[in-house]
Amino acid sequence: MKRTLTLLALVVCAMTALGAEKPKRVLVETPHLSLVLDLFTDGQPRYTYFGPRLDRRDVDNIPTPSARTPLYPAYGQEVVHEAALAMTHADGSMATELRYTDTRIVGEPHAMVTIVRMQDKVYPTVVNICYRAYNDVDIIETWTEIENWERRPVTLTRFASAMLPIRCGDVWLTRLHGAWGNECRVVEQPLTRGFVTVKNKNGIRNSQTEHAEVMFSLDGKSRENQGDVIGAALCYTGNYKLQVETYNTDYHYFMAGIDEENSEYHLHRGERFVTPVLAFTYSQEGRGGVSRAFHKWGRRYRLCHGDQLRDVLLNSWEGVYMNVEEKKMDQMMTDFKALGGELFVMDDGWFGGKYQRTDESGLGDWVADSRKLPGGIESLLADANRHDIRFGIWIEPEMCNERSELYERHPDWIVNAKGRPLVGGRGGNQLVLDLANPKVQDFVFGVVDGLLTRYPQIAYIKWDANMSIVSHGSQYLAASDQSHLYIAYHEGLRKVLGRIRAKYPDVVMQSCASGGGRVGWGILPYFDEWWVSDDTDALQRIYMQWGTSYFFPAIGMASHVSASPNHQTHRLIPLKYRFDVAMSGRLGMELQPGDMTDSERALARKAIADYKTIRPVVQLGNLYRLVSPYDNQHVASLMYVSDSRDKAVFYWWKLATFIDDHLPRIRMAGLDPQRMYRIHELNRIDDRPLFCEGQSYSGAYLMNHGIDLPADHSLPKADRTSWASRILYLVAE
Repeated sequence: MKRTLTLLALVVCAMTALGAEKPKRVLVETPHLSLVLDLFTDGQPRYTYFGPRLDRRDVDNIPTPSARTPLYPAYGQEVVHEAALAMTHADGSMATELRYTDTRIVGEPHAMVTIVRMQDKVYPTVVNICYRAYNDVDIIETWTEIENWERRPVTLTRFASAMLPIRCGDVWLTRLHGAWGNECRVVEQPLTRGFVTVKNKNGIRNSQTEHAEVMFSLDGKSRENQGDVIGAALCYTGNYKLQVETYNTDYHYFMAGIDEENSEYHLHRGERFVTPVLAFTYSQEGRGGVSRAFHKWGRRYRLCHGDQLRDVLLNSWEGVYMNVEEKKMDQMMTDFKALGGELFVMDDGWFGGKYQRTDESGLGDWVADSRKLPGGIESLLADANRHDIRFGIWIEPEMCNERSELYERHPDWIVNAKGRPLVGGRGGNQLVLDLANPKVQDFVFGVVDGLLTRYPQIAYIKWDANMSIVSHGSQYLAASDQSHLYIAYHEGLRKVLGRIRAKYPDVVMQSCASGGGRVGWGILPYFDEWWVSDDTDALQRIYMQWGTSYFFPAIGMASHVSASPNHQTHRLIPLKYRFDVAMSGRLGMELQPGDMTDSERALARKAIADYKTIRPVVQLGNLYRLVSPYDNQHVASLMYVSDSRDKAVFYWWKLATFIDDHLPRIRMAGLDPQRMYRIHELNRIDDRPLFCEGQSYSGAYLMNHGIDLPADHSLPKADRTSWASRILYLVAE
């Protein structure tokens, strides 16, 4: 009999005693999920059930769990346990005791929002716990609204978005961890007694090391397409803390929200503090089911233009770095258009006035450098129009250099501790602008507004952020509100991005922050895509893109073909392999096309043409990860399947070469077992076709038996390498 695990224990002995109040039961539902809350008059609401969608006949009869499943525990009662909310009231009291008062349900075009209202028993403090359940995706969003109606300000010292109790058992935590050039690596660990904390204190780049997304496997170490898994993602742009507390109860207690460290918040009478959204789901199809739920939700409701196919682009950075010149840009556009390219992006190095742009100067002075671009942006746009290619541009509007005209005019705009020397980065000279300041917000908006107003042909903006907040201090905020800096900065950032999107809804924007420093569902509603990593090495990208795919869809995953040897790892990798990796995301290039050989250009032309054919399946299809690079089987494999299951794209990459190594047979997933699929290999370099080329197989055979692929390519001896990769295109007959 199939084992069904739920988030919360349905334990008969935990039912309320005979004669006790019968709670009001609230049901929050998506197409395949149910969340049940029990609400007690003048008592603490509790979680009762979260898991696969319930039969309505079962909803009224499932037992109420113990009191240790509170909806939102506040500090002051049971103080030995972690609290979701803590505050100091105007009279100095640190105790808060929330009790249920009422419930509201609000309909939205694609969702229902349930609002559970609570109030402190002594103080006029109101807390609303909100749940948004979509009617077409299996994601529930929750957030908290804290209102102060005391006469004087209260001080919030902890303000989690939510608390979720998870039934103890063989529970494993999956998280994403990394560093610059090695972002989004997968880490798994069993949950034992004690604390596990995932947090980010960077101030700006909140995904370079830790990630605000986690999975909980409820029945042992997670598996790809089977098993019970909860997935959760905090949708925030700034510092955060995710924490799991386990002690001598039947539950792990998971809390997520803004990191409260050095961020106590003064809430005045009549003000409302709204926490970031925590999005969560439950899958009985393993971590793959969690991923597909988040991808579908992200494309429909979070990612900007999530239903529109992305262009194939060339970014100039690794081709010329800061040596931007008008003729070089024109030549790169010419060469890329000949390969089938659709969009050219001019990266860092194009601007500067009094101070010419280097790593140490010019940042913040957003005027075209006439020494490098004598014809200005106008000339480049004319070139792009002549080549019938779209044009994009790099900016870093939240930062400046000390050696800049901007800093000379506005030294008071810089984030830095009062009375202390400036602390810079990236050469010791880069500074962060204080987005808590409305004047700075206007300036940052003006950078984009000025470019797009003057040059409406600009189709794409690469928005970078290469600096952390390293010296805590705001010259704008009052002395009593310095602890608001981290929160106020990101409130300001979101205001700016909201203004940009309101005025320029069609411009494509990439989120970049020293590579993958800003990959999260808090920032992505304003962006179309993200830069996974500054490391473009194809082999290492397999691992990083694999982790990224746990929560983020391929449509926004910028994956570029770069030069060989790679500029970061110096690894030599054949062009086919580099294309085969990059074509599993949003395809782009990051090199000087003029340096390619004729044979390389021919391969690139064919690969780009093939990618345009499979682009709808890759960017809008359902992801099935087949063999993980972390499983040490020396291969990695995944596939995308269209919603109608009439097309699929299969990827296979060999990761290592050993004598007498036996590579695994790959079983596909997500196909229609009744349909026949004809197979065609893309980017083929072999002198003879694969055994499956042009053949048809049933979906059942491909999923149950699978496919064996050769460990190398059929090539003349002089052309052989240790590298091997395959892309197969499957079309239903």
